[in-house]
Amino acid sequence: MTPDRKTPRPRATSHQDGSHLRTALHLATVGVPVLPLRDGKVPFGNCRACAKNACGGRPNMKRAGACRCPAPCHAWAAATTDRSVVSSPLWVAAWERAVCVGYHPGGAGLTVVDLDNPAAVAWARDTLPPTRTVATTRGEHWVYRGVMGSHNAVRPGVDIKSLMSYARWLGPGVGRVADLPSVFRDLVVKEETTPARGEVVSSLPERATWDRTVATGCRHTDGYVRTGLERGLTLVRSRVESGAGSQAFGAARFLAAQHTGCPGPCGLDVIGAEIVAAAVSVGVPEPYARRAVANGLSAAERGAA
Repeated sequence: MTPDRKTPRPRATSHQDGSHLRTALHLATVGVPVLPLRDGKVPFGNCRACAKNACGGRPNMKRAGACRCPAPCHAWAAATTDRSVVSSPLWVAAWERAVCVGYHPGGAGLTVVDLDNPAAVAWARDTLPPTRTVATTRGEHWVYRGVMGSHNAVRPGVDIKSLMSYARWLGPGVGRVADLPSVFRDLVVKEETTPARGEVVSSLPERATWDRTVATGCRHTDGYVRTGLERGLTLVRSRVESGAGSQAFGAARFLAAQHTGCPGPCGLDVIGAEIVAAAVSVGVPEPYARRAVANGLSAAERGAA
């Protein structure tokens, strides 16, 4: 099973007609692990017992724990094909507040190539073997049989969602599902699994630091910007085993989104440079870090358009 046409963004209201639950139960029956997504098309937050991963995480997570919380905690890792879980009271309460159904592609043996704009779709049509496609608001999902690691920003407007990731369910799609081609292994720049020893081999200049002199048009206080930036940098630096590049993309996108209402300039290039430096410091190749951050900044701009 694979996704189909992306519908207009749902309103952030309760969904008590049961359609999300019915869709989820159907998908679970055919072997697609599902989870509810709330406003913003993101998973529900963890319950108090699972907050900040205090429970150790789900058994299927990279850092496996023993958590079997009955609530839909831990994002993609909560996705399940167990109909009794999907229709349990805590999950039904989430479905009633959900704006759409999410699913775990890797858990269904699939990889979703998320093409976020017409240029990315054109690249895919020129480069990738045909497969089942799903129209989205800005582009398409291309669905392949097979699994791999999930990676954001492998090239402009292209994300790969498979293991340790989720995607929105938008319907069955059009066309036959093809096998995952080897081209994706070549696209992904592997991140180092350990921090670089000694001085990082990089062309990065001496670290730039955000301050008011580069953000004369920012409407936020210095403390607000620095606090958010430091939190983002801490998240990137914490990914010492893997995922720092993807975290850099997310941090750049989140931080840039805070400034979409500012007259500018807000010094986003300096914020981006700090995120790149943080990613490089834990072993992410500089070209990958720069690409991930640039795509994160531009994704925020597109979202505000």
